[in-house]
Amino acid sequence: MFLGVDGGGTKTAFCLVTGSGELAARVEGASSYFPGNLGLLAQVLRDGVRETCRLAGITTEEVRQAFFGLPAYGEARAAVPLLDAVPRQALGHERYSCDNDMVCGWAGSMALADGINVVSGTGSISYGERAGRRARAGGWGELFGDEGSGYWIAVRGLSAFSRMSDGRQPPGPLLDRVREHFAAVVDLDVVDVVLNQWGGDRGRVAALCPVVVGAAEAGDACAAGIVQEAAVELVRLVEAARWRLEFPVGADVPVSYSGGVFRAPLAQEAFRRELAARRSGYRLVRPAYPPVVGAALYAAKRAGSALDAEALQRLRRELPEPSGE
Repeated sequence: MFLGVDGGGTKTAFCLVTGSGELAARVEGASSYFPGNLGLLAQVLRDGVRETCRLAGITTEEVRQAFFGLPAYGEARAAVPLLDAVPRQALGHERYSCDNDMVCGWAGSMALADGINVVSGTGSISYGERAGRRARAGGWGELFGDEGSGYWIAVRGLSAFSRMSDGRQPPGPLLDRVREHFAAVVDLDVVDVVLNQWGGDRGRVAALCPVVVGAAEAGDACAAGIVQEAAVELVRLVEAARWRLEFPVGADVPVSYSGGVFRAPLAQEAFRRELAARRSGYRLVRPAYPPVVGAALYAAKRAGSALDAEALQRLRRELPEPSGE
């Protein structure tokens, strides 16, 4: 059994995959984004690993290899040894490895093949591999950027809402959609909820992204512009990763995607158009597997037992069509 764990700012996903390509169990838990609080992270991992093993009818000792993709991993060098030690509490052994959760997105979307995956969820980042070389771009967090992410889209949507409310900008469907979402009696109620009740919580703000996308789908020009600008930023992340991986000029570079923003067909289409408009050659491919399964595939690879073509096909048949988790 190979255990995959895909951490994130909104949720943490767990799954167990057999060497023959069977999905033995799949579980979702709470966020694993707790900067500086390893105790909370350890609890989320313990609960998720135990429940996943329980559903599969195995003990943690029967997990041959595990891979934990953790948000913010590698972004503070002093924290890396501490994060590396946390999964041991959940597994009870050391047959595991850790890295940033961007690896899960790439491993799932590209099925471990050379290419680039871009993530747009609560945050945004691109990651790719080519001939053993690894590269990332983005993933700097909301204060530095996270361009094209759910949080980034939501913040720009809230800004447009405030301008529409004041009359500084012509109103569009976004104005009423935000009002309806918050059941606002007056528009300043939105400020009270987001800043006072939520405390500007990153995950809660990012969860407003579908409101903005929905307004764009309803014909709001400003919201549509935000979605298009997000696509531009995400393609810039792809371009940066391509440059760092040194793909040859004219190469047909496979590109895929993951993260909640890509669940919206409008966001997918904007990204596809922007990618196609670039001079460099790209081939957009649908994600082969969700990130959590990618984590399990990566664990199998790390164990020297990568799933063969038959097992990969069987695994694909057991899963719903991925839409960019």
